[in-house]
This record gives sequence, C-alpha cells and structure tokens, in this order.
Amino acid sequence: MKKIITITISLLLLKSSFAQYDLLIRNGKIIDGTGNSWYYADIAVKEGKIISIKKNITGDASKVVDAKRLIVAPGFIDVHTHIEGDELKTPTANNFIYDGVTTVIAGNCGASNLDIGKYLRWIDSLKLSVNVASLVGHNDVRKAVMGRANRDATEAELVAMEALVEQAMKEGAVGLSTGLIYIPGTYTKTPEIIRLAKVAAKYNGVYASHMRDEGDSVTQAIEEALAIGRGANIPVQISHFKVSGQQNWGRSNQTLTMILAARNAGLDVTIDQYPYTASSTSLSTLLPDDILADGQDSIVARLGRPEVQKMVTEHIIRRLKVRKLKHLSYAVVANYKADTTLNGKSIEDINLLKGRKHKMKEEAKRRGNKKALAELEAVGEPPFVKSFQQWGILRKWQRNFNTLTYSDATVKHPGLFGVTKQMFQSEDYKLMDIIHSFYHGFKLIYTQSFIEELAERNFMEMVKEITIPITFIHGRKDFHVHGSLV
Repeated sequence: MKKIITITISLLLLKSSFAQYDLLIRNGKIIDGTGNSWYYADIAVKEGKIISIKKNITGDASKVVDAKRLIVAPGFIDVHTHIEGDELKTPTANNFIYDGVTTVIAGNCGASNLDIGKYLRWIDSLKLSVNVASLVGHNDVRKAVMGRANRDATEAELVAMEALVEQAMKEGAVGLSTGLIYIPGTYTKTPEIIRLAKVAAKYNGVYASHMRDEGDSVTQAIEEALAIGRGANIPVQISHFKVSGQQNWGRSNQTLTMILAARNAGLDVTIDQYPYTASSTSLSTLLPDDILADGQDSIVARLGRPEVQKMVTEHIIRRLKVRKLKHLSYAVVANYKADTTLNGKSIEDINLLKGRKHKMKEEAKRRGNKKALAELEAVGEPPFVKSFQQWGILRKWQRNFNTLTYSDATVKHPGLFGVTKQMFQSEDYKLMDIIHSFYHGFKLIYTQSFIEELAERNFMEMVKEITIPITFIHGRKDFHVHGSLV
C-alpha cells in the first residue's frame, strides 16, 4: 500500500512539474481594468504572471478554478495604507484580500521605514498575501538628520537628507511622502521639500502629500503641493483630499477646480480619498505646532508653564469657534488601551464623565495641561476620529477620474466585513464604528456607492479607477501579479 501511495504522489508531482500553466481560470466574466466592456474568457497564469487571456484555453494546469458566474478583475491597489508595524500580526492580510486588494502602498503621510531595502527584503520573507510598495517618508528622513527641531535645515543637513532619499529610491522606494500636519514636517518650508522631491524625481518617483491644512487654508495647501510638483518636475498625489469643518463645506468646487486647472496646464497631479465622512489621527494634532517641538521632556516642560497652558486653551477654543462648535464633540477617542471604556466617547463626553463643568473652556484646558500629556506619554497617545464632510462631497470626488480610492488602513484580522454606505448614514451607526470600517469593507463601500448613486457610470469604469491610474502614477506596469475573483 505504501508503494502505491508513493507512486501516486510521484506521478502527481511529475504532472505538476510538466504542467503548461500554474493556474487556469475558466469561464470568467473578465473586467480587465481598461474601462472596456466585459467579456467571457479563460485566464492562464505561469510563474505569477498572466500569459494568456482568451476563450477555451487548452493545456494542463497545476490548478484549475471554475469562475462561472464570477467577475475576474485585476487585483485592486490600495494606494494609501499604514501597514507598518502590523505586518507580522496578520500576514494573510485578510481585510485587504477580502476586499479584492492585492497591492498596498506603504510609507504614506511622511512616515516610513528609512532602510527601504531591508524593509522590502523582510516583507518578502514574510510571504505576505499582498504585494507591497513603499514611499520614503520625509518626517523620518528629517528626524534622522535633525530630530524634531523647529527650524530650517542647514545646507549640510539638506545634503544629508538628500542622501537618505536617494538611497531609499535606489533600494526600491516609489517616491517621497510628506505629512505636513505632523512633527517635524510642519516645521519644514517648501524649498526643503522641493530639494528632496527632485531626488525622488530622478528615479521616476511620485510626490505624495498629506498637506499642511485640509480646512480653512486648504487652497494654500493645495497650491504648495502643486508648486512642489512644478519645482521638482515630479508627479503629485494629494492624500485624503477633503475640506474639513462645516464652515468649509461647499468649497469642494474650488479645490477640485484647482486640480483640474493644474492638470490642464500640464502638471501630472492626482488626488485620493477614503469613502468615509470622518478621519482618524492623533490627539496631539489639536495642540499648536510649536508646543510639540524637540523631545517629550521639552514638551512636558512647556506645558508645565501656566502661560503656555493658557495659550493652548485659547488656541483650541479659537478652533472650536471657527467650526461653530460649542464643545469638543467632534473629537472621539478611537482606541485608548489604558481605559477602553473611553473608546467611542468624545472629549465632551469624557469631560462630563469626570464630573467637570460642561464648558468649552474646561474641555480645552484639559487638552493642554502637563498632566494630560504625561498620561499620553505613559500609556501611548490614543488615535481619535473626527467628522469632516458630507456624502455628497465624497460622491462628487468619486466622479472625477483623477480620484483614487484607498483605505488609510493597516493589516487587521477579519472582523466587520460588508460595511455599507447605509450603515454610515444610519443614525444608529456610531462614529466609533467608522474606525473599524477603515480596515474592513472600504472597497465595498466605494463600489456600492458607485453603482447605486453614480448611475451614469458603470462597473467597468469603477474597476479602471482602482487599478489603472494607480499603476500609472507609480510608474509600474507589473503590479497585477495577483487577480481578484469578485
């Protein structure tokens, strides 16, 4: 019996080694990502690449998949993720794979691994279920050379930063990213970014920017991003394009017109968006930039001074008044590990839970004192969620072909799949749930919104918009290694 089993296994291995194809997908409804109409065909794959798409492909394959009644499309590309630090937790990347995403771009918002070569080799060793490309982050480049210093870089420091960017590009980075609302990017002037973007441009890189402002000064921030593109002769991608704050709703016509005008003038510029009406970042962004310079000791020392605490309180109150809000109700804690009962609660809610006065000044004062910062330092600063725009604005940007849709997420275990736009619009759907949907279902939300609310367009165009433009701006033609059975 053992001999028979051994012979059978040997014959199967022999057949596999001489198979014409590694994978043969039959009877699929093909949507190829070009925007053309669908058609039925078979797909043959060998050594990770598609080698034939036609009807009734003949030949043996190591594996045959019957895709009858299924759409076969190129794997979707998530152009803006933050997977760093979570790669080991879920190498299968279920939240991306279940959404049809087979390639992710890391290194966004100015944050990345500096040793790109080492990082990509490590990614290869993990055998992650998704392909990974990475930008090199300006904030990490600057910190490596001059820490969190609130000043202009010297010529020697600029040369050192250029060398880091050049090394990253040689090792496989696909461009330079900035996070100009985060320290130390916020201390950086435009000429420094142009210098570094020119280095990325030499290697056909892209400049991806989380701009300085997405609210009251959004048009100035857009103009800076465009100026960097022109000055460095580099394609520009503006991250999470939005207009934050109710006082700015209605300005999307103005901001989108700026992008279209720049494209008509010959600048290669695209925008990206997540299909959510809220965003997530760190609580420290509520504080003035000057407070966050240098190290933690310096920050704590500053906030220990009464005059600084007063200044911070006044700064937060001014921001609330501009937004026409009476409380910090728009800022909701996403994940506070030291006390998870606070998760999903706004700063206004927490203030009341602590038995404090229901006053704007009281809420602002608690964000800018030494004790609050010490707590953050001890247990880790919690991310928070804030509402910023309407579904109507999101749909307007979806109609624009130069808009790329992405998750802004990391690698997570399977959880809340099948999030729909109705859930977002429901009064029962709490803002806290949006954090979970950042990781699960973003492409489903986009697809459903696209089909139901943008009836003048079709599914073929949707597939095109989450595959072709992204590969184009990153200068790569070989990203579609995996496919997606929808």
